[in-house]
Amino acid sequence: MTFASQWRTISWGRMHARVSAGADGMPPIVLVHGLVVASRYMLPLAERLAPLRTVYAIDLPGYGLSQKPRRVLSIMELTGALEEWMQAERLSIAHFIGNSFGCQILAEFAARCPRRVDRLVLQGPTVDPDARTFLRQVWRIIRNSARERPGLGRIMLGDYARAGPRRIVGTIRMALDDRIENKLPYIEAPVLVVRGQHDAMAPQRWVERVCRLLPHGELAVIPGAAHTINYTGPDALVAVVKPFLNL
Repeated sequence: MTFASQWRTISWGRMHARVSAGADGMPPIVLVHGLVVASRYMLPLAERLAPLRTVYAIDLPGYGLSQKPRRVLSIMELTGALEEWMQAERLSIAHFIGNSFGCQILAEFAARCPRRVDRLVLQGPTVDPDARTFLRQVWRIIRNSARERPGLGRIMLGDYARAGPRRIVGTIRMALDDRIENKLPYIEAPVLVVRGQHDAMAPQRWVERVCRLLPHGELAVIPGAAHTINYTGPDALVAVVKPFLNL
């Protein structure tokens, strides 16, 4: 499946997305990346979804191939950028799939812009309140990394180099300061929470709490998977996402 790079101009500069040139239909699917890493690692999932629906894998402002504002944008500003991008793309509503920190962005977005969200998938949502410190998160990353595909590390290094040290540090602080659990009760859309069986970043206890906080939440656990199922196990992720999104 062919994906084309596309830029739209919003108030924070030019915002990049990888767009499928295949299936059409509404609503499309928008993929939102995790912490600093951008749209490239979403492509294995995007390629499997593209025969079913138009797919956009976006780079939020400051990350990937999107323009870099002088300062690190807040979660509220990033969600505002996402809405601006939808307006520029002439998308009134979409399904959304987020991984890791992307779930924090989408929780804010879905609570603030409910009419923009048809259905929402939160895969490996962060940050677990019981591990909301830098050292605990680093330890969980180390534990999780042994179960990820080696190619992911190369993609991350490239995206981290593009972002730069100041943006990396600022984004980590922002993720740790964010209280996703306070926003979940305000999400009106149906939400599928997906966890990999071996995801050290999103323990079972935490994702069960996420589902309890959501008005319309359900949980799917993928056996043998870790944190970035969109990259390391896209076929398994599509298998649980398809019926939920009615694809």
